[in-house]
Amino acid sequence: MGKTWKHIAILSAIAVFLTLIGFPLFYPVPSPPVNEVKYALTALSLAEKNESETFSGELYTEAKAYYDSAIISWQKENKKSRYSRDYNKVVMFAGLSAQKANQASENSRNSSSNLDVKIRQKLNSLNNLVTDLTEMFSDYPLTQEIRNHISKGKFLLIESELAYKENQYKLADEKLQESENLLTSSYEKAFSNIRNYFRSYPEWKRLIDSTITVSKETRDYSIIVDKYSRKVFVYLDGEKIDEYSAELGKNWVGDKRVRGDKATPEGMYKITKKFESDSTKYYKALLLDYPNNEDTANFEAAVAKGTLPKSAKIGEMIEIHGNGGKGADWTSGCIALTDREMDSIFKIAKIGTTVTIVGSMNDLKRVLNR
Repeated sequence: MGKTWKHIAILSAIAVFLTLIGFPLFYPVPSPPVNEVKYALTALSLAEKNESETFSGELYTEAKAYYDSAIISWQKENKKSRYSRDYNKVVMFAGLSAQKANQASENSRNSSSNLDVKIRQKLNSLNNLVTDLTEMFSDYPLTQEIRNHISKGKFLLIESELAYKENQYKLADEKLQESENLLTSSYEKAFSNIRNYFRSYPEWKRLIDSTITVSKETRDYSIIVDKYSRKVFVYLDGEKIDEYSAELGKNWVGDKRVRGDKATPEGMYKITKKFESDSTKYYKALLLDYPNNEDTANFEAAVAKGTLPKSAKIGEMIEIHGNGGKGADWTSGCIALTDREMDSIFKIAKIGTTVTIVGSMNDLKRVLNR
């Protein structure tokens, strides 16, 4: 009987030993989902590279959340005994993370491509706008505020171009929006200003026609100053025979209103005096009869209406003179020519010669289509 129990004990020990040896064969340790998590991480990295946080923020946020859930679940399972671990949730969360990340990448690539086209189009459009602003208003006396806005708009445009070249589309687009707002508003204000100024063209045209008629009827010289084009035209017998480049008062847009406003007047005038080199600091000069009767009447009416203060004084001493060629408007209201051109006009001018000053010899449509 004792031998029987001994045999049973031995057989039991052998059975337990065989069970322990065979258990791993029938109940293997669950393998950690390394590949699944690694794939999700790769998909997230690609999404980040494609700027998904910017272009597909919601999907990208979901992908990151699922990835975090996968890592947390993995850590929880690793705290359990090897044989009781279950990585199904880890695999599920990793799969969802990869799915959302891939969707975010695809959406971002499409959005980025569309933004690329949008930015290129807007860059071209704004560069053309800058060209128009430069051509139309580089010599036009705009307000300092408008000038500052144009300068800032140009600077932002350059910054946008640099960001675009570095594939920073979102930053480039933001800079473009700021630039566009500044440049378009500046253009609208500047164009409104010039449009209002050219409403005087019918009066300018009347003065131009009268001046050419005087030249034709008297078979003598007449002079027309075109402020917008910075030109002085000389007519003889009603025909243009010469032209010179001119420099004007700093605030030449519009008529001269008061002394010291640095505006070049508009109207039909006569030469009243000729100053040789020893009588003027501007080489030579032709004095005009500004203010004439019309200028005086307009000035007095403005004071009476209160649009000019009672302390205001009317301007005087408007001349065509030398010392020009500086490349900018610098006079206090006079018309400046180079000394060589002053010599030419000084020879043909005489006391009583008509000098007409207008905003432009062309209407706004012709000016803009040049």
